[in-house]
Amino acid sequence: MCGRYAIVLVGDGSLQRRFSLEELLDDPAPRFNVAPTQALPVITRNSPNRAEMMRWGMIPSWAKDPTIGSRMINARAETVAEKPAFRRPLRSQRCLVPASGFFEWKRDGEAKVPHFIHLPGEPLFAFAGLYDLWRDPEGRTVKSYTILTTGPNELMAGIHNRMPVILRREDEDEWLNPANTEPEHLLPLLRPYPADEMDAYPVSRMVNSPANDVPDLLLRV
Repeated sequence: MCGRYAIVLVGDGSLQRRFSLEELLDDPAPRFNVAPTQALPVITRNSPNRAEMMRWGMIPSWAKDPTIGSRMINARAETVAEKPAFRRPLRSQRCLVPASGFFEWKRDGEAKVPHFIHLPGEPLFAFAGLYDLWRDPEGRTVKSYTILTTGPNELMAGIHNRMPVILRREDEDEWLNPANTEPEHLLPLLRPYPADEMDAYPVSRMVNSPANDVPDLLLRV
C-alpha cells in the first residue's frame, strides 16, 4: 500500500528538467505529507511530456459517485490488467507520479511507527500511475490518479507487505509510451525496486495527521 508520500521541489524547474517537460512550469510548493483526495502533479505523455494537476484517488469514468476515489488510491500490479476500473487505463492512460519519498507504518507491538522511505541521491523519482477522467453532473471534468503497488523488496518486507511501484528511470519512457498497449509488455515493468538503492528510517508520528505538512516530518527520530 501507499497512503502518504512527499514531493519536495526547490523552485528551480527541477520537475521540468527531471521529467523532460517542454512547457515551462513553476515548481509546485513542497509537500511533505501528501494524502488521498489532494491534487498533485502527475506526468502524462502528450507530445511531449506534460505535467497536470490531478486528484489522488482514481474515479473511474463510469462511476456514479466520486467518493469511490478514496478507495482507489492504489492498484495492485498483480491484478491491474483484470480489474474493470483499471483495464482500460492500463492500456491508454498511464502516468508518472513524481515523488521524493513515501511513508509506511511498521508495527511495533501495539504501536505503528511511521517510516520515511526514499532513494538516496535521487531527490525526485516516479511511481507508476494510472489516471481516468470523470464528469460530474454539471459536466465538469475531474482528473484523478492511482499509484500501482507490488510485493515488497527485502527492505520493505520488514516494514510492510506491499510497496509502491517505483519505476527505474530507464523504464519511465516505456511506461508512458502510447504505443505500448498490451499488458504483457507493461506488467514486467511493475516490479519491486532494488532494496540496496533505497533507505528507510523512523519519523515523527506527526505524519499521522494530514493536517501536518512541514519539513520536520522528513527528519529521522
